Amino acid sequence: MPKTEVILTHNIVGLGGESDQVKVAAGYARNFLFPQGLAIPLTQSNKRQLEVLRQRRAEREAHEYNTMSELAKSITKLTCLVKVKTGDDGKVFGSVTSGTIADELKHQFDISLDKKKIHLDHPIRTLGEHEIELRLHPEVKATLKVHVESTTPQPVPTHEATAAPAAGEKPVGPRTEKRGRRSDAKAEKVDKEAKPEAEAKPVGKAKRPEKTK
Repeated sequence: MPKTEVILTHNIVGLGGESDQVKVAAGYARNFLFPQGLAIPLTQSNKRQLEVLRQRRAEREAHEYNTMSELAKSITKLTCLVKVKTGDDGKVFGSVTSGTIADELKHQFDISLDKKKIHLDHPIRTLGEHEIELRLHPEVKATLKVHVESTTPQPVPTHEATAAPAAGEKPVGPRTEKRGRRSDAKAEKVDKEAKPEAEAKPVGKAKRPEKTK
């Protein structure tokens, strides 16, 4: 496939930045780069534009660096919350990926970040707090706190402990029964004391002795 050399007028990921001279397939240049204004043929007349392109590239890269530096300062103060489903044993169903974190950053903080800049050694599969490295720029890195939380209700224990009586509250149970026994004993004592008095009381009216004339 024939190649042709071009001068890039815009940054193209995987190919180069403004003012870079690169070799590409002739058909790719003719059918895509040139019509889209992303590159120009490498000619003597076009070489005169190199200085302008280099200046524009330097300004773009400086702007990107400043923007990512400010973002790094802000993002280290944030905690990104990710909610997941878990089993009864607390095991996470699935995993949290860089794409998941990118979506939550957009949803929670309105931060648009390419998931390729979120560096994970492996997907997150455990609950709790995790520190994630962000590679925002070749010269700028940041650390983001990600808190993974379960949305699955935890099972309620089948055996509930007996609640202790609140302060100032009188306990119930055996003491109530004992109090009842004391009341019965007291009533019985009163009855016994009352019976002798009833037996000693004479039945009917006593006759008065007749006076002697």
